[in-house]
Amino acid sequence: MKFSLILFLLGLVIFSCQKPQETQPKTTFPKQPNILWIVCEDMSPEHLESYWGTGGRTPNLNALATESLQYQNAFSTAGVCAPSRAALITGAYQTSIGAMHMRTLAPSQAAGDAYPPGFKGYSTVLPEGMLPYPIYLRQAGYYVTNNSKEDYQFRSPVMMWDDSSNKAHWRNRKDPNQPFFSIFNFTTTHESQVWAREGKDSLLVDPKDVTVPPVYPDDSITRRTIARFITNVMRMDEQVGEVIRQLKEDGLYDKTIIFFYSDHGDGMPYFKRELYDRGLKVPLLVKAPWLEGGTNTEELVSFVDFGPTLLSLAGIPIPESMQGQAFLGEQKAEPRKYIYAARDRMDSEYDRVRAVSDGRFKYIRNYMPEKSNYQNIRYRLQNPLMVHLLELNEKGALNENQSRWFAKSKPEEELYDTQNDPWEFTNLVGNPEYANILKELRKAHEDWIAKYGDKGAMNEMEMVKAMWNGAENPPITSAAEISFSEGKVSLNCPTPSALIGWRKSTSDSWKIYTGPFEAVAGDSLYVNTHRIGYEAAEITRVLD
Repeated sequence: MKFSLILFLLGLVIFSCQKPQETQPKTTFPKQPNILWIVCEDMSPEHLESYWGTGGRTPNLNALATESLQYQNAFSTAGVCAPSRAALITGAYQTSIGAMHMRTLAPSQAAGDAYPPGFKGYSTVLPEGMLPYPIYLRQAGYYVTNNSKEDYQFRSPVMMWDDSSNKAHWRNRKDPNQPFFSIFNFTTTHESQVWAREGKDSLLVDPKDVTVPPVYPDDSITRRTIARFITNVMRMDEQVGEVIRQLKEDGLYDKTIIFFYSDHGDGMPYFKRELYDRGLKVPLLVKAPWLEGGTNTEELVSFVDFGPTLLSLAGIPIPESMQGQAFLGEQKAEPRKYIYAARDRMDSEYDRVRAVSDGRFKYIRNYMPEKSNYQNIRYRLQNPLMVHLLELNEKGALNENQSRWFAKSKPEEELYDTQNDPWEFTNLVGNPEYANILKELRKAHEDWIAKYGDKGAMNEMEMVKAMWNGAENPPITSAAEISFSEGKVSLNCPTPSALIGWRKSTSDSWKIYTGPFEAVAGDSLYVNTHRIGYEAAEITRVLD
């Protein structure tokens, strides 16, 4: 009897710890649901109290977490924003489409960016047939807005969003019954805010109370910088609360699927731009009526999966151009086995590093082992902690784990047990106990490159020239061909994969051309054609 009772209780424990199973949405939930993405920047999961917290209070995100499924293993595809955002918007690995270098568009010297000698800014040319997910949403009837950062490694076509500005909001749609997809992006936690907000915004946590990670020395400068970062997280939480308040005020909270995530891991030195978990792992909360709130899942999720999942939730077929897989919705795939990440040029500094993880073990391949992990990035030197670390390293005042970042070279391969070694200090390559894991993950990495390709192996400017079909400047999209007959306008663009947008007034938003539309003689017609990565073409015609 006692043994049976023990088995029964054990069964209850196992059942209660299982990952919640997704079920279909309730029949009252619309087939085209409203979807809201709340995005912060440069923030690892641990800053949220619902994960484990680093001393700051995040009440609004705590409340959202109690109604959300919380992902414990969500990863960006790079430790920096623009390459990861390219993967988000396309559902494809940035290395496969030539969007892996930070950053591709024209240099912004005013922002403190620096670029290699001979660098020429470019807009990544997406492969034929590949379109950003907002296009599919708009074609399906969604009102699609972005407030307001893009940074996708290409210039957005005018027809990509209904609105992409600091005024973009679901409230601006003309039809209150039109389904919406809205992004709100908060830069408050971006690395730049560590120095930009200093002296302008009082700290909300005491530096003496923060926990100093082992990659840093425990001193006043470190503690002050960490306290500033945590304060910025708390400010961001307030912004999240305001968006959710507006959603509730509009009676839409229970009718909207909500995602909260960060665009990559922490923005601190030796975190951001690296392929360690602290640079890649992100918080991810998803609130939907059929998901059990306040629960966790260990399922692996990559940024290339976000686009497919969005389309799956919206009832839109996932295009073959997307390399990721849906983790929610009717097109949900089997859980992935690995996540992949890459590091390439960071501003002025070239490196090529690749990583694959099964959620516990992380394999890193250094294609330029002769280079230091540390990169002398001018932009980052504005962070007082970065300057402090350089000074301490010069004096030999850092310990082994702190100074390894500045080593003159790095091993060709690295392997870490992120469960038992979360800071990824102990390289297991060469340890016979982990030989099979090393072999497995090495093969996973090589198979990934074989399947999707890796343009990071090319010289950047030669890659760009190939994108431009051998020209020295970007090609220009062909102008639209306009046909007007019997009250119908037909549009065509000879350039393959070009998007066609049209409107009848400069005050209207651009519509995506999907087929002939009605017009009358005398109408002014504005038509924009744009193959992403090429220069756009725009013409105006009065119909006769």
